[in-house]
Amino acid sequence: MSYRYMRVILMFDLPVLTSRNRRDYSMFRKFLIKSGFMMMQESVYCKLTTNQSSAETVLKMVRANKPPEGLIQTLIITEKQFSKMDFILGSQIQTWLPLMKVC
Repeated sequence: MSYRYMRVILMFDLPVLTSRNRRDYSMFRKFLIKSGFMMMQESVYCKLTTNQSSAETVLKMVRANKPPEGLIQTLIITEKQFSKMDFILGSQIQTWLPLMKVC
């Protein structure tokens, strides 16, 4: 078995309108963390795997634990591709400002 490290990048957009939605969101996020995913930014997680077949196994686990509603997108890339990620930073945003309601 050759080791060609892969990254599984997972992005999701789940509804949180009802208490059931919030519970499903929380359970899915806890599943990701227990499965070894690391948060890159809000609703974007990644996991390092040893090869393509183990990455496919991770995707099967995600499919088995997906919430009933919402969108989950996955992408498998090599560790070399992941290491070429460019970080572009802007000024810091204050996140404590109250959210505006949409009417």
